[in-house]
Amino acid sequence: MNILILGYGKMGKIIGEIAESRGHSLSAKINIDNRDELSSLDPSTIDVAIEFSQPESAVENISWAMARGIPVVSGTTGWLSRKAEIEKLTAAQNGAFFYASNYSIGVNIFFKVNEFLAKLMNETNGYQASMEEVHHTEKKDAPSGTAITLAEGIFKNVDKLDNWHLVGQSAESEHSLPITAKRIDPAPGTHIVRYSSEIDQIEISHTAHSRQGFALGAVLVAEWIQGRKGVLSMDDFLSF
Repeated sequence: MNILILGYGKMGKIIGEIAESRGHSLSAKINIDNRDELSSLDPSTIDVAIEFSQPESAVENISWAMARGIPVVSGTTGWLSRKAEIEKLTAAQNGAFFYASNYSIGVNIFFKVNEFLAKLMNETNGYQASMEEVHHTEKKDAPSGTAITLAEGIFKNVDKLDNWHLVGQSAESEHSLPITAKRIDPAPGTHIVRYSSEIDQIEISHTAHSRQGFALGAVLVAEWIQGRKGVLSMDDFLSF
């Protein structure tokens, strides 16, 4: 399989190493410094694009690939206010677009545990929900895309919560989930969901030890997406 990497930073490099170790070839490794090389690529020789760039580049990168019939696997966060545009383009091109805020298999299991706990807590009085996430200092968006996905899982199941606020930076309300975002090197990613009461605290957490799990998941999805169409997610891939 020939893979185009859009966004060749730390994650892109690990993705490239894992892809090559699994017998795949890299058509090109594109970042902000060599984006002009896209014009010289033959789209017919590219089987999939894996896009892990920056929020300000994501839509342009994904659109470039989709317009040329290249399936896209995207893990960039911080741009989802424009996701509807990409979904429309996917439909218009009869293409394949896969997005996940986190490609770690462990994190996606954690998403399900989070939703199950939220259902239980919705039937229990006296607990206040909150969340904390910790990432490296190079991560630009806060809260993380993973934290937002966790929050959405809570909103689906806890009646009194319908939005989130970043602690210390945005307004809060009784219906808002407080999220604390910390940027500490070299943390690749920790997410903690808490339910606190006057008498006790319930807490679930996921801590990544490296970026390897995220990168491997992206490559596995790139292998899986071949021949598929539409807007896809980790639920499709894992068949939960």
